[in-house]
Amino acid sequence: MIGHGNDRPRRILSIWLPALAMDRWRQGGGKERREFDRQPLVLIADTAHGPRIEAANRPGSEAGARPGMMLADARTLCPQLITAPSDPAGDLAFLESLAVWAQRWGPWSALDAPDGLLVDVTSVPHLFGGETRLVEDVHNAFARRELAVRTAIAPTAGAAWALAHYGPPGTIVEGREGIARALSDLPVAALRLDKDVVTVLRRLGLKRLGEVSTIGRDAIQRRFRNRKSPAANPLIRLDQLLGLVPEPLLPVVPVQMPLVQRRLMEPIRHRQLLDTVVSDLAADMARELEGRGLGARRLELGLWRVDGEVVVRRLEMAAATRDPAHIVRLFAARLDDVDAGFGIEMLRLRASWAEPLALEQGDIEAAAESHGTSLSACIDRLTVRLGPRAVSRPVPFASHLPERAQRWQPPLDPEPASQGLLAFHERPLKMLEKPEMIAVLYATPDGYPQRFRWRGSVHEVVRVEGPERIAPEWWRERGSARLRDYYRIEDDHGRRYWIYRQGIIGDGRGSDRNGGLPDWYLQGLCA
Repeated sequence: MIGHGNDRPRRILSIWLPALAMDRWRQGGGKERREFDRQPLVLIADTAHGPRIEAANRPGSEAGARPGMMLADARTLCPQLITAPSDPAGDLAFLESLAVWAQRWGPWSALDAPDGLLVDVTSVPHLFGGETRLVEDVHNAFARRELAVRTAIAPTAGAAWALAHYGPPGTIVEGREGIARALSDLPVAALRLDKDVVTVLRRLGLKRLGEVSTIGRDAIQRRFRNRKSPAANPLIRLDQLLGLVPEPLLPVVPVQMPLVQRRLMEPIRHRQLLDTVVSDLAADMARELEGRGLGARRLELGLWRVDGEVVVRRLEMAAATRDPAHIVRLFAARLDDVDAGFGIEMLRLRASWAEPLALEQGDIEAAAESHGTSLSACIDRLTVRLGPRAVSRPVPFASHLPERAQRWQPPLDPEPASQGLLAFHERPLKMLEKPEMIAVLYATPDGYPQRFRWRGSVHEVVRVEGPERIAPEWWRERGSARLRDYYRIEDDHGRRYWIYRQGIIGDGRGSDRNGGLPDWYLQGLCA
């Protein structure tokens, strides 16, 4: 609605981040990832039909890669294309943090997923010297964070979105007449419609917003009368764009994470006193979490020294917890290397990541019967001792190639859903970390192996089973990748191995491109 509670015209700032995923990926790896600025790079996601491109940097776009294109198609245009996995969940979390940060320009902001923000700047521009300077401030702030943006200010969210995506950069329009005049030359895709609706409008000869309003509402109503969703009905989008019907927006409300702290009357320098204060903070945090019905997954302990230095220690738990004894035990292993200097005068404990955790009533008899340590507590202790990524577990992954048939994930994360379509043949009991090259003697190049040398020893082959042929994953590897023929063999001492021949003679693949002699590898040991 254009009208506002205090009769001031509503002003909406639309911020579009066209390269959000790539900008975030680039900032996530320091200088190493910035070295790819001049090389074609794309972010991909696995689909049922192979990897699909989600985002491309500028050299990648210039080479022909586009979001939504299959990676195999893009590599036909640019074989040197570099890939990295996309992270849509991380991008959404980053966008939520940006929405809270963007409230410096207005009282509330809303997500315009997957790559935009909407900020209500009504009655705010005079604080920045006008709307033009407000837009300049937005561009400067995002430029300091190395994020590319396009912006627009309009009386409605739909108009601001359309101008930010398809209008000149930094466009500012006022009034319903201004909206109609500024948007008349924009494409119909500026209505935020589904792709099939945009296709229908184009087939009807309606390519510009100004052309949609010329054919009359009755004609459009008859064509789209059965479509109730705003994204499927051009009339609803037009009315929202002009402010004739309200468009509900869901503001982002920043959540205050649980935080407790202690300001000490006298600086402390000894470990025993430090442990006592940490124990008090853990008890306070447990009560704070219990009052909110939460459990901490990540805790940050800050120690302010007298000389102004701040020492921070972080913990990330495998499962939500608010057990103060467990928290103290974990922090005890992280405080051994803390240098108190001239003393620590303040400690602050913050739960930067918390999850709902139901309240439970203590049972003295049950507690007396349950001895030992829970799995999550055991994993937390191992993680603190060995490192944040040292404890993980393998989960199956849909791939015929043995070295790709599993992936590693945090120990207590739920196992991803799988269709279970890949019915493998029997696999060896032990797989080597990497296949090891072996020398094989055979009667004919495509025949069974008769003798092989591995780790300095010669083994005579007495039994052979196979081959099991596994073709290369053409959608993931280069065209020169060779197929594999796997054999289960037994030597004269009864030991069984799992070996494979990579390639066949004359296949025209391999490093030499001439289809030379294939290589042999040993990948597993059978029972």
